Amino acid sequence: MKTSLLGAGLRLVVYACIVFVLLTPAMAQSAQPANAQQGGNVVHYPDAVPKTPADYQPITAGERLSWFARATVGPKSLAGGLFSAGFGTATNSPHEYGPHWEGFGKRYGMRLTGVSTSNAMEATLGAIWGEDPRYFHTIHQSFGGRVKNIVDLTFRAYHPDGERYPAYARYVAIVGNNFLSNTWRAHSEADSQHAMIRVAEGIGGRALSNAFDEFFPLLWRKVTHQPDPYPANERRP
Repeated sequence: MKTSLLGAGLRLVVYACIVFVLLTPAMAQSAQPANAQQGGNVVHYPDAVPKTPADYQPITAGERLSWFARATVGPKSLAGGLFSAGFGTATNSPHEYGPHWEGFGKRYGMRLTGVSTSNAMEATLGAIWGEDPRYFHTIHQSFGGRVKNIVDLTFRAYHPDGERYPAYARYVAIVGNNFLSNTWRAHSEADSQHAMIRVAEGIGGRALSNAFDEFFPLLWRKVTHQPDPYPANERRP
């Protein structure tokens, strides 16, 4: 009981931090639209890799909160939870939850708790020193170039100067969340060894999420025969 109360209290502290940092007057600022923006003779695509550091548009408080919501309860995250909880139920891991629908629900809820805590920590710490948690896809890159971007933005992130730096907020969030969650997890997986395994899974999951964001729009356009939304003169080296 004391452990459960401690875990709940720690989670409340994390959520309070993100509310304090993100829910500021800056939220009144309008977010960048998802479509291209024309600025003089330069076309900016807010969701694509900027051509130069000067082309980078820093994330706003509203966009940061929107990222937290999408990364936590967006379709991609919820679908990932179904797979994770389903696999855990099929293998009965952890065994305390059991191989049944109730166990599936517990695993789904536990995974969602971990994701929300990690995203809250990353968004909060990132807001303090300007780390951008978003993924920026490439435009007309080779397969190798796309994979390089996926891996790079798994371990690095944009800062207000338009340059990429190690994603320290992400590192702290993934490691901190997985060790912090030992306070409310099932006993059989509430130890340092399992926490380190979850850290590796968290990094791998971020890479898979980036890969989805990079390749799925391209594959969807090909399947549905939709035109390329980026003009030829926007090809990137």
